[in-house]
Amino acid sequence: MQIETIGETGSTNADLAARAMAGENLAEGYWLVADRQTAGRGRQGRQWLDTPGNFMGSTIVRLQPDDPPAMQLSMVAALALLETVLQRLPDPTRVRLKWPNDVLLDGAKFSGILLERVKSYAVVGIGVNLLAAPQITGRTTRALAELGPAPQRDAFARELAAAFAAELGHWRTQGGDDLRRRWLAAAHPLGTPLVVHDEQGQTVSGAFAGLAEDGGLILRLDDGATRVIHAGDVTEEKG
Repeated sequence: MQIETIGETGSTNADLAARAMAGENLAEGYWLVADRQTAGRGRQGRQWLDTPGNFMGSTIVRLQPDDPPAMQLSMVAALALLETVLQRLPDPTRVRLKWPNDVLLDGAKFSGILLERVKSYAVVGIGVNLLAAPQITGRTTRALAELGPAPQRDAFARELAAAFAAELGHWRTQGGDDLRRRWLAAAHPLGTPLVVHDEQGQTVSGAFAGLAEDGGLILRLDDGATRVIHAGDVTEEKG
């Protein structure tokens, strides 16, 4: 495990992707962590807003032919982040997973995970509001500092890197079925009414019916049919 810290960059994900494209032999377990990002990215091209003292970093996974589906790495990252945060929370019920790769604090966004494929690598970027939560239009945000002393960034980075390495090994040895089971145990219950806004701008409503083998969201529609969603924003439907 190696953690390199830099003062400022555009995007740690973009940096690692460029180095992979250039043919650099990146070792699994290497992390690039920035004090500040000027062009941080979230899912679907959104900007990830940084704040000094928060965590912004990326790592790489060298994909192997016998690995489970690479899409599941978003769940690997979410479980690693969950385990890291739970070490600091006296009440574990305050943190929950939300498909596809969110970890929520009191139902609010306090982290982001971005997964990108580059050649034989998966670049996994993670941002966490440790000290402060940037304001995002239309979303409620939180920071871990609202629950107690803010985690020190470098200590948090070491804990997260260790948790990710453990989850990655678990994923490879235990497989996707065990990963889905553990993810579901920390997510919204089966049967929860959900609304999905997909990348084409369409809205689909249904009941949460689990996860597909590759990690896609299974929705049970009103007519009893099921639909697998592979990308989109999910909110719980209010009754």
